[in-house]
Amino acid sequence: MDRMAAHIMYDPNSDTRTLQRNMRVLIDEARRNEDKYQRFQSLELLLLGSHNLSELIRMVIMQYPQDFELDAISLILDDPHHEIRTILEDEGVDLSNYPQLKFNEHNTIIQKDLFNDQLPELGPYKTNLHSKLFSNHNKSLNSIARLPLVRQGRVIGSLNLGSHDDRRYIKGTGTELLQRLSAIITICLENTLNLERLKRTGLTDALTSLNNRRFFDQRIIEEIERSRRNSQPLSCLFIDIDFFKRINDEYGHTVGDKVLQQVAKLLDSHMRRSDVLSRFGGEEFAILLCNTAANSAEETAERLRSAVESNKILISDKTELNLTISIGVATAYSAHNVLNIEQQSERLLKAADEALYDAKEQGRNKVCSAKKQAST
Repeated sequence: MDRMAAHIMYDPNSDTRTLQRNMRVLIDEARRNEDKYQRFQSLELLLLGSHNLSELIRMVIMQYPQDFELDAISLILDDPHHEIRTILEDEGVDLSNYPQLKFNEHNTIIQKDLFNDQLPELGPYKTNLHSKLFSNHNKSLNSIARLPLVRQGRVIGSLNLGSHDDRRYIKGTGTELLQRLSAIITICLENTLNLERLKRTGLTDALTSLNNRRFFDQRIIEEIERSRRNSQPLSCLFIDIDFFKRINDEYGHTVGDKVLQQVAKLLDSHMRRSDVLSRFGGEEFAILLCNTAANSAEETAERLRSAVESNKILISDKTELNLTISIGVATAYSAHNVLNIEQQSERLLKAADEALYDAKEQGRNKVCSAKKQAST
């Protein structure tokens, strides 16, 4: 009787329905995986086609979270010499608009052992380990994926993904696509940086690492255009190291080179990020002070003159040099657009150069301003 009851209660259609449900689940999962894979491929192509560093950064920290519905993301780049930061700012990126982007400068952002680990980390979010990775994210996270960007055995950055779902990032699960993405980002990052370095090699003075004359000539055109567009003043400083030939003659060109390097470093330490400092040639330097009127430009020039005068340069264990500089100041205003941009740049440079000549004629170690301010 029990056998008959069991036989009567058995429903083969139930097994069929169960198999069909399981099949639908597997098919849905396969479709989701295929969709995810295709989105990853599309993102990879966009990353590989990025034209510059700023475009690459925007894709990683803006487009990637949107396409893959990420709760939190941060990109930390190793930048001990502020090179990447400077490149992005030169490309017009306002870094305050990208709190997801961080720079590891002297290990101030995150723990050193965490940054040096070359293996990806997927698992639960731990406040003591991961809070600095997502310092711009206020809501609590439950799982994270930390993907080191490794190139030639060195960690150059870290891509960090966070989720409120405690099962989105699980150790040993789904790491293949994430590791592939991090490898693509690493290659793109290195390529864009190398292209920028190559481009800048022809615009950099090899001795002082400052911008060279060619770079300055390009930038003065750009800054005059900006000055006209925004109706803002543009000031130019011409700087000459006093009695530099005497230093070369007495101590040799090796010491002369050291003096140029030290003065360049000192001038650069007093510059704003918007200023343009270049080695113009020989012992001369030129500075463009954007959106700076004549009075402010004169104050800046005086600070530079005083800083060099008070700074002693050590050229050997027992020998120090006291240096001075002379500075000419000229300012262009946009009140009268009577000249074309090339003419205006020539007039501004000539006015600053003539003011520098006046400073040297008056005994050196002085700041002199152009008698007539150039109009743009």
